[in-house]
Amino acid sequence: MAWPGVFNAAELDTIVRLGDGLAMEKAELSGGGAGYENIRATKVAWVARGPETEMLYQRMEQVILDINARYFRFDLSALATFQYALYGGPEGGHFDWHKDYGRDPSDPGQEPRKLTISLQLSDGSDYEGCDLQLRAGHQIDTAPRERGTVIAFPANVLHQVTPIRSGIRRALVAWAVGPEFR
Repeated sequence: MAWPGVFNAAELDTIVRLGDGLAMEKAELSGGGAGYENIRATKVAWVARGPETEMLYQRMEQVILDINARYFRFDLSALATFQYALYGGPEGGHFDWHKDYGRDPSDPGQEPRKLTISLQLSDGSDYEGCDLQLRAGHQIDTAPRERGTVIAFPANVLHQVTPIRSGIRRALVAWAVGPEFR
């Protein structure tokens, strides 16, 4: 599901400045082990909730609650820490097919991720490749690339970010957590 224009240009610029000011690190995968090193090439930073980010968290929470009430009706209890993702530069960038559902091994007390939300921070014309694709069945759907669009989907849906060919793509990823599905 896609919702364009959720954030205006000034709000998006503020989020990008915030994200670009954070310490970026090579994205890691839970599970680790041999064979995982080629699944993801991305730089990420964690956007902790605090005085500087409280308005962003409140705004995203309202968006997620609205989307969930209208379309998913999942039992949700909280937001996980947001992830600012950057694809491009010398490292390139991609994230092979995966699901987000489950518990974060670094926070075993947290409930599982149930809803994934991606906020498109870059203009789609600023980069080539790097498409967010979803596969809930046999068909592969490509998410819109318009800046400010929110994409939301169940965290157990298979998805990928195709390899970037040029430019830089930025996105803010959030997860809503809640009790295990029954």
